[in-house]
Amino acid sequence: MTIPAEPGLDGVPDPHSPPDALLIRQVLAGQTDAFAALVDRYHAQCLRVATHLLADSDDAEDVVQDAFVRAYRHLGSYHERDKFGGWLMRILVNQCRTRATKNARYVALDPELHTEHLSVSADDDALSRRAELAHAMSHLGAEAREALVLRFGEELSYEEMSALTGVGVSALKMRVQRACQRLRTLLTEHLSS
Repeated sequence: MTIPAEPGLDGVPDPHSPPDALLIRQVLAGQTDAFAALVDRYHAQCLRVATHLLADSDDAEDVVQDAFVRAYRHLGSYHERDKFGGWLMRILVNQCRTRATKNARYVALDPELHTEHLSVSADDDALSRRAELAHAMSHLGAEAREALVLRFGEELSYEEMSALTGVGVSALKMRVQRACQRLRTLLTEHLSS
């Protein structure tokens, strides 16, 4: 029986790649090179999330590396009933929080991150709107920013967000609602000035 490959966090399965559970069993059995396949599978998604949550791309790279090291060290505590990607993302989000606290600054979105996906022919208005949004996002608190990034940037459900953050669904809905209201106020103030 062939076990289908599990999708990465980007949702795109690689039909030639073994499922996460098999790779994890191999690592735990001493085939440590199998962990490289997990890193390859999840690195881009982790880096995107960390870059959204941290103000510095070097910090994001460091946190992603730290998250993979922590996941490797604690792989024995991973339970197969959980998706590995979700387990890894919980580690990553916690590492991002720790880094943000350690740096004693608010987590800010990188305005360049939001403009890099625009086509070369994108008009100045679109670039300006993205810059305004990034600026407004930088004025939100870390929890509000995290909630918006996970909900709209990563398009996670509230249940997935709850599993990642350890915060209840109703509290997350309230955070997103309040963050949207605050963001709307910041953007309105900016446009009227």
